[in-house]
Amino acid sequence: MKNILFAASECVPFIKTGGLADVCGALPQYLDKNEFDVRVIMPYYTCIPSKYRDQFRYVCHFYMDYGMRPVGFHVGIMEYEYNGIKFYFVDNEYYFKCDKPYTGDTKWDIERFTFFCKAVLAMMPVIGFKPDIIHCHDWQSALIPVFLHSTYATHDFYYGTKTIMTIHNLKFQGIWNIDTFKYNTGLPGYMFTPDKLEFKKDANMLKGGLVYADYITTVSETYAEEIKYPFYGEGLDGLLRARSWSLRGIVNGIDYNVFNPSTDDAIYAKFSTKNFKAKKAINKTKLQEELGLPVDENKYMIAIISRLTDQKGLDLVNYVIERIVDEHTQFVVIGTGDPRYENLFRHYQWKYPDRVSANILYSDPLAHKLYAAADAMLMPSLFEPCGLTQLISLRYGTIPIVRETGGLKDTVEPYNEFAGTGTGFSFSNYNAGDMLNVINYSKKVYYDYRDEWDKMVLRGMEKDFSWSSSAKQYEGMYNWLIGR
Repeated sequence: MKNILFAASECVPFIKTGGLADVCGALPQYLDKNEFDVRVIMPYYTCIPSKYRDQFRYVCHFYMDYGMRPVGFHVGIMEYEYNGIKFYFVDNEYYFKCDKPYTGDTKWDIERFTFFCKAVLAMMPVIGFKPDIIHCHDWQSALIPVFLHSTYATHDFYYGTKTIMTIHNLKFQGIWNIDTFKYNTGLPGYMFTPDKLEFKKDANMLKGGLVYADYITTVSETYAEEIKYPFYGEGLDGLLRARSWSLRGIVNGIDYNVFNPSTDDAIYAKFSTKNFKAKKAINKTKLQEELGLPVDENKYMIAIISRLTDQKGLDLVNYVIERIVDEHTQFVVIGTGDPRYENLFRHYQWKYPDRVSANILYSDPLAHKLYAAADAMLMPSLFEPCGLTQLISLRYGTIPIVRETGGLKDTVEPYNEFAGTGTGFSFSNYNAGDMLNVINYSKKVYYDYRDEWDKMVLRGMEKDFSWSSSAKQYEGMYNWLIGR
C-alpha cells in the first residue's frame, strides 16, 4: 500500500472558495483504494459547518516550536472519515478561528499557513502515518517541501518521502518580506536567495515549494506550457522553464455523482442524452419564471457563472454587452467579486429587465438550475488554469463559448461546420470584437442550424470529463515518483 497525503487549505464538503476545494475533495475518492491509502489534511477552521465539525473526533494534541517564537504552539489533531477517505484537521484556535478561510490580510494569512505547513510535518509521526508522497496544493501548503528539505531533512520518519507541488492558480503566491519569513519559519538566511525563496527582494512561499518539490503539476496541459512564458508566468516563468522536465499538466475532472443531469434533484426536469431537447426547454422556461424573465423557450439564454474579476475576461463583456443582449437573447449571471462588475450587471438588469438577470450571490442550487437551463456558457478568460464551469456545462448540454487559454483550450473543441465536429465555440485573441463575433456566430447556429446545434450538445454530453481519466494519470505519476 502506498501512502499519499493531500495537504490543502480547503476541501469540499468542509470549506470551498474555488476549484482547489473540488479537486482535493474528489480526486482522493477516484484513486485506486487497493493500491493507495490517500488521506487529506487541512486547517480546523471554526467556519466549517457544524454538521461536520460536531462529528470530528479528537485524536490528541501537542506543542510545537514555531519559527523564532520563544514558546511552543498548540497543535490539536482532529479526524473524520467522509466517503471512505480519512481527513485530518490541524487545530489551533489562534490561527483558525475565522468566518472564512482567507482573511484578506496577506501577512496574517502567510503566518497562519506557515504554521499549517510546519504542523502537517509535526503531526504525521504522532499519528503514525508515513507518507510516500505529500501532495501539496497551492501556496498555502508550499512550505511543506521547504521544511522537509531543511528542518526535517535529518528526521528518519520522512526518509524517502517525496513531494508534489500542484499549481491551481499561479497568480496567488504568498509573498511578504524576508525578515517576517525568517521569524515565522526559523529558516537560515542562506535559504532566502534568488535560487531558493527570495523573490524581488521579498520571500515567496509558492516559489519555495516549486524549488524544493520533487515534481510539479498544474491543472491543464496548456496552462503548464503557458506559465513558462512571462505573460502567464507571474514572475516565476524562469524557474518553471528551468524545472520544465519536472512539470506537467493534468486536466481536472468533475465529480459525475454531483454533476449529473439525470439524477440532479436541484434542477426542474432531469434529463439525459436521450431527451435533452424537451427537458432543457422545461428547465429554461421554469428558470425564466423564477428569475422574472419573459417565459419563452426560443430565447437564446447565455450564462455566466463565475467570480466577477478581471481574470474572467469581464472587461471584454463590459465593452460589448449592449450588443450581446439583443431582443432575442437573455443573459443570466451568477457570481460575486469586483464591485465594478457586480454593478455592471446590476445596471444592465435595471436597463433591460426583460433581457438581463444579475444574481450577485453564489447559490449552488441556482447554479445547477442555470447549467440545466442555459443554451450557452460564456467564459472569455484572460487566463484559466483549468476551469470547471465548462466541464459542468458540457455535462448539462450547455455549449461553452470560451477563449483559447489554459484548460479551456484543452477541453472545448471548437465547432467546425464543415466537418460536423466540435463541442463549443472559441476565439483566440483577447479582444472584445472577436468575442462578440463568436457569440453572434453561436446565435446563428442556434437559430438557423438547430439540428447541428443539437448534435453539438450531444457530443458535449457524451464527453468523459469525470475524475476517472485524470485519476489514472495521477496514479501513474505517484507510482513513477515512488519508484514501485
